[in-house]
Amino acid sequence: MKRSEINNAIRQATGFFQAHHWTLPPDPRWDVTDFGLGNFSRCGLVLVNLAEEPEYCEKLMYARKNQATPAHTHGQKKEDIICRVGSLAIRLWIGEAGHLQEGSIFEVKINGKIRPVVSGATIALNAGERITLTPGIFHEFYPCSDECIIGEVSTYNDDVGDNIFINPDIGRFSEIVEDEPALVKLVSD
Repeated sequence: MKRSEINNAIRQATGFFQAHHWTLPPDPRWDVTDFGLGNFSRCGLVLVNLAEEPEYCEKLMYARKNQATPAHTHGQKKEDIICRVGSLAIRLWIGEAGHLQEGSIFEVKINGKIRPVVSGATIALNAGERITLTPGIFHEFYPCSDECIIGEVSTYNDDVGDNIFINPDIGRFSEIVEDEPALVKLVSD
């Protein structure tokens, strides 16, 4: 990604957070990624790490319509994904990275209640709704609304070693082309 693209994404996210009265902490830890695919408008996410403790983590994320977070699971991390503003689609699977099971039924907690879900199905979350994802549940998500604020509360977060993407070409952090000065320092800088 170009640093100018990263800076622009941070400006857009900041403006949307402010417009919806989400105040960031002092010196937030920013993360902007295109997942190494080189197309931020199709596969991209802006993240702000709000809490990074040994027992838990909290993130605030921003995405625009048509901007997906690619299908992945975690080896250890349990997380709640919360739609804070807008609407969010989450597609879910069970199986292994090379062998996802379409059509199988499994259980997932949505808004605190266990529900059966068909592997490969898409769940829609409106503002305030949440889904609890445990290791082994593959998920991809993207806004249904023009813009979306997404929350994440999880157990310990290891972005380097705990993400298992379906597509082996995906990298969690983007290579950066320095075409202008950084607006902020990123987690990966």
